[in-house]
Amino acid sequence: MKISGKITFNYKNEKNAKLIYDSLEVDNEDYLKSNLSNNKINYEITSKNLGSFLTTADDLIASEIVSEKIIGNTEKDN
Repeated sequence: MKISGKITFNYKNEKNAKLIYDSLEVDNEDYLKSNLSNNKINYEITSKNLGSFLTTADDLIASEIVSEKIIGNTEKDN
């Protein structure tokens, strides 16, 4: 069985989207497809089983949350 899904993250500007895209791309290279489009990052996850799919999705979302918090804290400091 093949399981696939798409996740899209929307940001307030292209700069933040690019920062997060570049930060996460290194870890995601072999696990999912991604593309950056203006202020959005689109991810496509494909796995052979549900467990692997859920693990990949969970890791992606957790990493995105951390990246978003770092950007938010950095913007507050400036």
